[in-house]
Amino acid sequence: MLDRLLARLHRRKHELLRVLERPEIPLHTNGSENDIRAFVTKRKISGGTVSEAGKNARDVLLGLMKTCIKLDISFFRYLDDRLGIHAQPPIPPLADLVRQAAQA
Repeated sequence: MLDRLLARLHRRKHELLRVLERPEIPLHTNGSENDIRAFVTKRKISGGTVSEAGKNARDVLLGLMKTCIKLDISFFRYLDDRLGIHAQPPIPPLADLVRQAAQA
């Protein structure tokens, strides 16, 4: 059994070591799994949405919330800023912040 495992690892050696050539490739998919976990939990509790518009609204807000979390920005402060409520100093557009984070 160990010989079969070692042979399989040897066959996949190039694929397994690709991260050394391309360090931007994540070593795991935990980030992607965590991104959808809140959605799945909410869907299980509520049984989903009633309309397509509700689904779209939920998906947009969840995406905004996850992006804000990844950029270390308060989601509610971001919403306040976009609605013109109490945000001092103003928060730049998320697209600009994502580009800055990608360049860092």
